[in-house]
Amino acid sequence: MRRRTPRNITARKKRHYRVRGRVSGTVERPRLNVFRSGRHIYAQVIDDTQGHTLAAASTLDATLKEQLTDLKMVDEARQVGVLVGKRAQEQGVTKVVFDRGGWQYHGRVQALAEGARESGLDF
Repeated sequence: MRRRTPRNITARKKRHYRVRGRVSGTVERPRLNVFRSGRHIYAQVIDDTQGHTLAAASTLDATLKEQLTDLKMVDEARQVGVLVGKRAQEQGVTKVVFDRGGWQYHGRVQALAEGARESGLDF
């Protein structure tokens, strides 16, 4: 028997493919990609021309583990945004293209974006 994918997952993937058709990271403006699961959030700065990840951060990151105790998930996402922004600037990246990954720009995704902007990324 064939397993069916839930409609919400299929719909998000369709939105993600639609966004990725328009958004691509270059050397001058890499792509800031966001993925969120039920418990964690992940962010990567990706140069799509070479296929390299320039910077990454998540709620599982060892440098954030102590800071994230007793925080709400939205506040955790903001801290991840700040960290990925700092790591991107260490690599010389100041401008990025934001890829929300098919997720609605609201809540944790919005908080991550605002945290990245706070740390100096321009998008």
